[in-house]
Amino acid sequence: MSMIFFACVVRVRDGLPLSASTDFHFNRDFLECRKRLKALSSILAQYPSRGTAKGRDFSIHFLSSGDIACMAICSSNYSTIMAFCFLEELQWEFAASYDTTSIGLASRPYAFLEFDNIIQKVKCRFNCTSGSQTKANWEKMEEELKFRPPVQLKLEDTELMNGMTNGGPAGVHVEVVPTYRMERVTPLGILSLVLNIMCGALNLIRGVHLAEYSFQEDHEGIGNVIAFFLPFLACVFQCYLYLFYSSARKVKTFVLFFSVCLCNIYLYGLRNLWQIAFHIGVASLSSYQILTRQLMEKQPDCAV
Repeated sequence: MSMIFFACVVRVRDGLPLSASTDFHFNRDFLECRKRLKALSSILAQYPSRGTAKGRDFSIHFLSSGDIACMAICSSNYSTIMAFCFLEELQWEFAASYDTTSIGLASRPYAFLEFDNIIQKVKCRFNCTSGSQTKANWEKMEEELKFRPPVQLKLEDTELMNGMTNGGPAGVHVEVVPTYRMERVTPLGILSLVLNIMCGALNLIRGVHLAEYSFQEDHEGIGNVIAFFLPFLACVFQCYLYLFYSSARKVKTFVLFFSVCLCNIYLYGLRNLWQIAFHIGVASLSSYQILTRQLMEKQPDCAV
């Protein structure tokens, strides 16, 4: 089917997306094409003002002018001339709506999200229009493309992927938010979580009961209350460290483990040796599970 599937406006100097159309296409080839578009947007500064990246099913067209570039994903059989007519009109609309100062000061992605409505309208019009309705624009664009043809790229071009992985050309800053994925939770890890939750609950219950007594009669027992609440918090954070990635995991794990040990030793008299050994044993198991659960390698999601 010959049509425009997706369009966006980006800032040329760093590839920051300023606005984009809403799309509901989820097939793998289209999503892969969007990743390539994202990679290409970060290195537009090194290309001429017009370009086309051809693929088997989809093509990416871009048109740069000044601070902004308009990009579109079209079906591979969609007219290149019509695609650049679309991008040119999109560029005019955006330039008429926003000044260069606001574009330059934009610091977050999709800062002009409201422009999506105009993108959708222009996209729908180009997808539904007949050739006679755009004859004048067609002829003008055809002459321009003959005089200054767009640079031809391939979607499989490794230079695009290098631009994505190496941060693009010199002088172009591409900020990629790292994504982390942990290894699968093991049965022993689940056991450590259950025991940790149980120990945390025991510490919280004992601490609350002791706090009620201490505040009413024995004010010297505040230290014991703290010694119950600290292991409770340590159990909660141990569960968090096991389930989610955190920087300086080793340091945090050892700090939590020694906190549990010291507090339980302090509570000797309120707990017998078997109870202390149980709590320290659970803390040891949890610490071991935290330290042995490693990160899985995952490529950053480069979708727009």
